[in-house]
Amino acid sequence: MKKKLAMYAAAACLLCSCGSQEMQRFRTDYFGLDIDAKGYIVGMWNTMRESRNFSPADRPSPLLALYDGRLKRYYYPQKARYANGKYRLEYANGSIATVRLEEKDKYFKLTLEALDNREGISGIQWGNYYTNINNLLGDIIGVARDTTAAVNYAIGVLALDDNTIGGESRFTSETGFGGYIAHSPDPVNHPLPVTLHEGQQFTMGGDGISDVAFYNRKEPYYRMLYGGAANVDENGRIYIHYHSRDRRKGDLIYSPEGVPILQNNEPNHLMRQDVPGVDYIGSSIALWGSPDSIALMDVIQTVVLEEGLPYTTFNGKWVKDPTAFMPDVLTYGGVYDSVASYTKQMGLKVISAYDQPFLHPDRSNGGFIDGKGEHVRRPFHMTGGDLSHREFADYLAKEGLIFGRTTITNSMAPGTLDCSPVPSDSVCIQHRRHLAADLSATDTLIYIDDPTYLNEIACWEGHCPELNMVKIGKELIHYLGVSDTAPYHLLNVTRGYWNTVPTAHQKGANVDKPQVTVGWGYQGLVPNLELQDEIARHYADICKNSGVGYFDLDGQEFLFHSGFGSYSVKRFFRVMFEKAKEYGLPDIRFTGATLSEGSWHYQSIWNVGGGLNMYDADKRLWGSTTSQGKDLRDVTFANFFPSSFGGNFPITATSTVEQYEHIEATAVGYGATYSLRIGQKDVESCPQKYAIFHVIRTWEEARRADAFPTHIRKLLQDPALSWRLEEKPDKAGWTLFRMENGQKQEAYDLVPGPNGRNQ
Repeated sequence: MKKKLAMYAAAACLLCSCGSQEMQRFRTDYFGLDIDAKGYIVGMWNTMRESRNFSPADRPSPLLALYDGRLKRYYYPQKARYANGKYRLEYANGSIATVRLEEKDKYFKLTLEALDNREGISGIQWGNYYTNINNLLGDIIGVARDTTAAVNYAIGVLALDDNTIGGESRFTSETGFGGYIAHSPDPVNHPLPVTLHEGQQFTMGGDGISDVAFYNRKEPYYRMLYGGAANVDENGRIYIHYHSRDRRKGDLIYSPEGVPILQNNEPNHLMRQDVPGVDYIGSSIALWGSPDSIALMDVIQTVVLEEGLPYTTFNGKWVKDPTAFMPDVLTYGGVYDSVASYTKQMGLKVISAYDQPFLHPDRSNGGFIDGKGEHVRRPFHMTGGDLSHREFADYLAKEGLIFGRTTITNSMAPGTLDCSPVPSDSVCIQHRRHLAADLSATDTLIYIDDPTYLNEIACWEGHCPELNMVKIGKELIHYLGVSDTAPYHLLNVTRGYWNTVPTAHQKGANVDKPQVTVGWGYQGLVPNLELQDEIARHYADICKNSGVGYFDLDGQEFLFHSGFGSYSVKRFFRVMFEKAKEYGLPDIRFTGATLSEGSWHYQSIWNVGGGLNMYDADKRLWGSTTSQGKDLRDVTFANFFPSSFGGNFPITATSTVEQYEHIEATAVGYGATYSLRIGQKDVESCPQKYAIFHVIRTWEEARRADAFPTHIRKLLQDPALSWRLEEKPDKAGWTLFRMENGQKQEAYDLVPGPNGRNQ
């Protein structure tokens, strides 16, 4: 129900007193907008109670901006006219945009229906939408959050189509953000040093290769960025932007762009492919505002359901619902007899076989990991006999458990169908050149018509020289360098690379430089978008034919390597999930190497990293060796995503009940998940194993039942406090005890909440 508050009406009247016909006012149940005669948002209001205007007086927000990629210039609306639910926006270059604005109960829906005189306009940008909120920056999904009790308000944007993604039109590479910025979420308690300023950019730590070394800034005013949907200005105020691009004709990009560069990650040039039929006309967003405390479950969930966005579920609940958060089991040691029993006793659902070699997608097996039809390999060792993937998955399914594997996302490795010995013609190529002379099967002097950009080494991520190659016909050829003078030819050539067959090629043949991944076991070719679609379907085939229901997608960042950013990620997961649905399978649960706006709707958890880098249970610190735990906690929490301890907390001979009471209390307090490392031999050495199982089960059942109100969760975040949770004898709820020196102190009664059920 929309309630008009006197304060909102009075404030709106003041804003439009100079001309009531020029100012347009719109409202949802929780959010009010004022848009002026030029097409700028000048008012953002909490309609639930008296509040300030969240639109800064010095920075009105353009409803829609246009971007000319040739001139590298933005155009902003100069004149706006509203009629019949649509805005007509006029621009200095002569363009006229038609934007439909729909007032929903809990959000505004904005859609670009037409753009006249669009010559040169390569992209459109929603915003920047400026706010004066300076608390939590939601860079992945685009949200400005003030979580203080005094304000308790959030403003955000969600894309409603795959081609509308977080970021700015001027950054054409769309590779995604990385590195740190200076931003204090609490300037009173954590003021910036005088040597820093808000929004200042810094590289990640390390050498740009080791993901652990990326995280090296433990102070709370350093914020790691994982998305481009929001940022902060020089005053720490958060602004939001999404954009959409005309992808029908490919363009040359320099990727990555707009982020601080690490020493091993110098950008590369890439000719991005054409994508027929994918244009910015029809781009659509949901713009919303609401009390922060209800934003996720009331507003964002409503947008997702009403607009048909991916609504991924686990155990019958939306994966963003905090009562759906749960640890998973991560195996080590290669012994599996009792792992299912352990998992059931803890009340958990997923077993990921992390002690098996990582999988590369190989479409030649049709989704049968152990061989088509017969499942000839049996890598899971059990006392009663070894099992194949299908057999092990079926065994777990009878116990109500889900089987998981780790895979290298879309890296087409040597020996797989699409790489070698016969590489696919659908690999992503950085550049296409041509042979300037005939080439025999043994020649190593390879003359080319144009050396431009071929001196760049392999992919920008790591620049691994062993992956620097060209593809001519069905042959991969390794090289390092190009001659400085004509006639131009490749240097340090190795024919028939990756077991492809050296072949004669004629003058004029295509010389394609393929986009690649990185080395160190991840090596492979990157597919173009069409082949990536087939690999996505292959993952659904693996689920259908080998029984996998969970993936740990290492190398998930390779989905960006075709140059399409979150568009590529959204497309990959949409195809995968649609194929799984076609097979009648449950939603695939997955974690991965990264989190992005493209994967946010599909991805259940982000159990990346682990050990002391993520959470030190003995010191009770988020990352005692690096800042990874703190950095990823801050990113996930700000973006309404479960935080994580990564792969952690193996049950060993020295493990105690008290450790796991603390681990579970902290997980519930912060809304965190983790991958519990389980090695059967170590578990059997633990005298307290059954008591530890009981602790985990008790806490997780209470979490699923929504038994922890906000004030209790805040208490659980305090590392100085210790806890014990006991189920009541009548099973009607739980009693939470604060512990001190092993003795029970205060007691708190907990009962199933409004969204939970005692499972």
